[in-house]
Amino acid sequence: MEVQAITKNVRISPEKARQVSRLIQGKPVTEALAITDLSPRKAARLLGKTLRSAIANAENNHDLKREALEIKSALVGPGPIIKRFRPRARGSAGRIQKRTSHFTIILTDNQ
Repeated sequence: MEVQAITKNVRISPEKARQVSRLIQGKPVTEALAITDLSPRKAARLLGKTLRSAIANAENNHDLKREALEIKSALVGPGPIIKRFRPRARGSAGRIQKRTSHFTIILTDNQ
C-alpha cells in the first residue's frame, strides 16, 4: 500500500531541496528520519516535517507499522515564483526571483 504527504509553497528553491530528497529516497523510514534530523540544512528540516506527516497518515489512516515503511519516492517540484525588484545603478532595476517548492513523499510497506 502506498501513502503520501504533500507540502506546498515551501520557501526554499527546488534545487536546494532536491539535494536532501536524493539522500532519503529508497531508505527505510527510521533511517530517513535520522538523516533529516541530523542534517544542518533548512531543506532537511522541511522535508522531515513532510516525512513525519506521511508516517502519521500511514499509522492513523491505514494501520501500518512504522518499522515496515520505506520511502518509495521523495519528489521536489517547483512552486510559484515570488518576483521582486532591487535598485541598480543609473536608475535601472534588477529582478530577483524568490523560488518556492512543492514536496511530495510517497511511502510503501513493501507488500
